[in-house]
Amino acid sequence: MLNDAVIIVAGGGNGLGEAVAIELGRSGATVIVNDLGSDVRGEGESKEPADETVTAVKDAGGDGMSHFGDVSSLEYTESLIEDTLDEYGRIDGAVNFAGILRDKLSWEMSADDWDDVIRVHLRGHFALLRPLASHWRQRAKDEDGLDRQRSFLCISSRSAFGNPGQLNYSAAKAGVLGMTRTAARELKRYDVRVNALVPTAYTRMIDEIPEEKRPFTREEMPPENVAKMVTYLMSNDAEGINGCTVRAAGDTIGLVSDPELRRIGVSPDGWDTDEIAEKFRSSIANGISLDRTEQTL
Repeated sequence: MLNDAVIIVAGGGNGLGEAVAIELGRSGATVIVNDLGSDVRGEGESKEPADETVTAVKDAGGDGMSHFGDVSSLEYTESLIEDTLDEYGRIDGAVNFAGILRDKLSWEMSADDWDDVIRVHLRGHFALLRPLASHWRQRAKDEDGLDRQRSFLCISSRSAFGNPGQLNYSAAKAGVLGMTRTAARELKRYDVRVNALVPTAYTRMIDEIPEEKRPFTREEMPPENVAKMVTYLMSNDAEGINGCTVRAAGDTIGLVSDPELRRIGVSPDGWDTDEIAEKFRSSIANGISLDRTEQTL
């Protein structure tokens, strides 16, 4: 399915990223595994996780190399792109699983808790996309153009729809969805598709939770199932799928709706506060729940 394709997997040294890298290799891809080797809180560094994943990719039938560095650094991601092109001559896709958690309630969260999570998740997506977008745009404008669509896959989360204790993570993952929609519109003309995935799988982050409080087991939500959706989105079979948010969890896959205007009310002379108070619930929002705190995906 992915023979001759070169795919970058950021955060590919652990958990879900590792499962994705191995599945891509099993499908014939060459996989560049980026990882900083930090723990779930973003502390420490090690080259071993990325190296071990590359070994597993090769065992699965693929090829690739490891690349150690911080995906939120533009200086680093530019070197990642350059080194990949020097080694393989092309890049067909990228997916970003790099992430950390600093869970705290809003009134307890520190500035560093906020900044570090936003940096890794949201800036990390931008820092990986920017040099790739520039490279793919230039290649598309060359005389021969691109020989196939390129694919950039953003990783969001159910937390983007609201999850107590994850103000920083929720904000970052909601930002990823906005970034996806804009990048898809910007890059469509250059034969680049940009989509977002909302996965649920048993990962090292779940493993950090006390066993009696874990929401599901590995058997219920195996990361390998999510990896197959990623492989599909990296393949030519997904050509033309662009600007979408897709879901993969356990035995289910799906398509997530974008924000949309549900209903509008028009007042010829404009609305004043008293009119809004009188008609907002009874007319404009009639039959629509205005308490969204219990909604889940």
